[in-house]
Amino acid sequence: MSRIILLTFVLTIFIPRVSEAQREQVVVDLTLDQVIDLAHQQSLYGFRTKNMYLSRYWEFRSFKADRLPSLVLSATPINYDRSVRSQFISEEEGDRFISRSYFTSDAALSVRQNVTMTGGVFDVTTSLSRIQNMDTEAVNYASYPVSIGFTQSLNGYNRFRWEARIQPLKFEQAKLEYLQSLETLSIQATNHFFNVATAEINMTIARTNYANADTLYRIGSGRFEIGTVTQDELLDLELGLLNARLAVSRAEIDLKQAHASLNSFLVLGDDVRINCVVPTEIPKISIDVEKALTMAIENNPQILGYQRQLLEAEQNVARTRSESGLNANIRANLGLNRTADDLALAYQSPFLEQQQIRVGVSIPIVDWGQRRGRIQMARSNQDVAEATVKQSVLDFEQDAIISFLDFNLQEDQVAIAAKADTIAQMGYRVTMQRFMIDKVDVIRLNSARNSLDAARRNYISALRRYWVSYYGIRQITLYDFLSDRPLMENLDELLQR
Repeated sequence: MSRIILLTFVLTIFIPRVSEAQREQVVVDLTLDQVIDLAHQQSLYGFRTKNMYLSRYWEFRSFKADRLPSLVLSATPINYDRSVRSQFISEEEGDRFISRSYFTSDAALSVRQNVTMTGGVFDVTTSLSRIQNMDTEAVNYASYPVSIGFTQSLNGYNRFRWEARIQPLKFEQAKLEYLQSLETLSIQATNHFFNVATAEINMTIARTNYANADTLYRIGSGRFEIGTVTQDELLDLELGLLNARLAVSRAEIDLKQAHASLNSFLVLGDDVRINCVVPTEIPKISIDVEKALTMAIENNPQILGYQRQLLEAEQNVARTRSESGLNANIRANLGLNRTADDLALAYQSPFLEQQQIRVGVSIPIVDWGQRRGRIQMARSNQDVAEATVKQSVLDFEQDAIISFLDFNLQEDQVAIAAKADTIAQMGYRVTMQRFMIDKVDVIRLNSARNSLDAARRNYISALRRYWVSYYGIRQITLYDFLSDRPLMENLDELLQR
């Protein structure tokens, strides 16, 4: 970790100053692990995934806060009303329209608590109201020192209980998705790394081939003069020289593009050139398929997503039933109140007792089958969700098993590719020596050179497949097979970077 911090400091602080002063490109040797760690720290993808996780974190914090008591202050400090209203004067005069002016203000302080078990809301409120007749200057106060109330829906749907089941699962899925996104980032960094490594090898091969083609053409020209090389063979050597020159030009462009893509991915300037140090050794890891599949089912966010999908479908059925049938709610309130012309007297006993019980009922009489249709639709959606999840779990397990088996083959593939590269180098040297003493023709030499180039590229490609496959199984299982521990244990450390 300390090496990565130092590397980041050098890349972000020291290198820009050097480039501004000297305008020279700085070459930095980086291994695959260093490129991946640097991508985790400062790539745009890593920044975005971390902030997406933090957004889900604060969403979960909001859910937890909704279960805690809340203190709410509501007030209308100024309410001036001047209007013409009808007022009864006397039997003789009857009603008359008169102008009145009132100034009112009120404030209420409430403590509210959501009740998860029942889905109701419990509240304790204290409030004070003031009204002043602007025409007579009369002032009156109404105090409610304490009022205890409870509101409960009777339709059978409890939003709080469903949220208590779904939201923790949703947040746990968010944590696993964040860890999985880091493994996706590792795969992206691996591909960028090996794109540069492949481009560098292609560049080396192209330059070597051009130098060899030039040498062979010169030798062939000399032998053509003495008659040991035919004109067709000399033309083949010249064509090979031209193709080698074109290959160098293409390799230079591909290498520049690979470096630019890696720098953009790591958010580095053009004055930094990364020299990718290709790993020559790979860890010897053998995956136990059954154990890895168990870890994948336990740790993969897709599995939690399937569980959440089933819960949400079940929740939709319960909500549709409650909204389509009898809707009833009850409100009970018990408190004290008093009115007075003086503020101090408004809070002196005796107080009047305030009681309130309200029951509201809504019953559909004729809905032409709408209620039944909505419920059946919700049940059908639930059945579809269950069938889809069942098939998705089977597909997930099959894909995971194939990935594990494929990774177990990668070590042998790398070993075979390395052996083939060694044999191709030896074969090319032998063929070159025999060509120099005029024992083989140009066709055999070109064939040996093509085999050498293909073996080198295949070796780098085998290394790429190994590391991409390795981070792929980490992405599926969220398990570090080198350290033999779940990646979840590193979550706090990763978030602090």
